[in-house]
Amino acid sequence: MFSLDRIETYRENARLEAKLATGGLPESLWETYSAFANSYGGVILLGVEERSDHSLRIQGLLDAQEMLEEFLTRVQDPQTVSADLVSEERARVESTPHGDIIVIEVPWAEDALRPVYVGRDPYHGTYRREGEADLRCSPPEVEAMLEGRQG
Repeated sequence: MFSLDRIETYRENARLEAKLATGGLPESLWETYSAFANSYGGVILLGVEERSDHSLRIQGLLDAQEMLEEFLTRVQDPQTVSADLVSEERARVESTPHGDIIVIEVPWAEDALRPVYVGRDPYHGTYRREGEADLRCSPPEVEAMLEGRQG
């Protein structure tokens, strides 16, 4: 498990994504959510920036609780994302000496829910995680996940 006390030692990777989010809930959050759900799960940190040397630094959020509530509302909206995998225990505000951040733990989706996709079209809104990148899935990858729903 990871510790916020050692945030500067972490780097973005296949299971960790940092987003500055000082301008509000970033739209790219949903691509990462989809990618983590369709891959191996992961943790999204809002209010944390990735520096040019790839180290992470807590920037903090002005109103983390309000942003968390917006996230929890939007994750339940099927026009935003196809599946709500995050309970209030998995999405929370964490207070640090450098400011409040949001920690979102996205689990790996069960086969019956995959693909988890952004918007209404699985062929254009399904992502997977490769390294620190969220990549759009190809139609055959989406088909394979849809077939897994029946199996």
